[in-house]
Amino acid sequence: MAIDRRALIVSGLALAATASGARAAPLPAVPGDMVLGSAKAPVQFVVYASASCPHCAHWWTTVLPEVRKAFIDTGKVRLVFREFLTPPPEFAAAGFILAHRIPGKYFEVLTTIFQKQEEIYRSEKLFEGLQAIGKQYGLTDAQFKAALEDPAALKGVNDRMAKAVADGIEGTPTFFVNGAPYDHSADFAVLSKAFAAAAKG
Repeated sequence: MAIDRRALIVSGLALAATASGARAAPLPAVPGDMVLGSAKAPVQFVVYASASCPHCAHWWTTVLPEVRKAFIDTGKVRLVFREFLTPPPEFAAAGFILAHRIPGKYFEVLTTIFQKQEEIYRSEKLFEGLQAIGKQYGLTDAQFKAALEDPAALKGVNDRMAKAVADGIEGTPTFFVNGAPYDHSADFAVLSKAFAAAAKG
């Protein structure tokens, strides 16, 4: 049932990536983008994160709810989420595949994975932990197994990872605000100021 690490595009690629230069305009859409918020929002907030990254999980479960309430749900910011694989890549890939497998609930499933990530790591039963989340969203064991063995789903994960690496992404979480790399504190107060500045152009 587990995903074979050799089937994932991670070895050496991320380490060989070079940082991309600053950009002054919103980043163009790429295949696999998952979006929250209005297409008319004046600020584009691109988030690269991994389902296996503890820092991503902390930010997603503590800061994003505030960002969503104040900026995304009010039409001020459009969040564009892009997948990236970090160790253990098999867990990250399986988590993303699971999130895609539940129609219309990608972000709900991903949030649940982040909320339970630490507990799953402590149990050392990574795929069983994801399987339990799948059951929570109505997947049978057979459907979960089929999802992880789906060549098209695995290709999608690999394609999105390869694109991120080609774009110079080296780790997670990585943020862009209206196309410009955001390398400052990712807490709510500092992000709020960055969004306000970006909205003014």
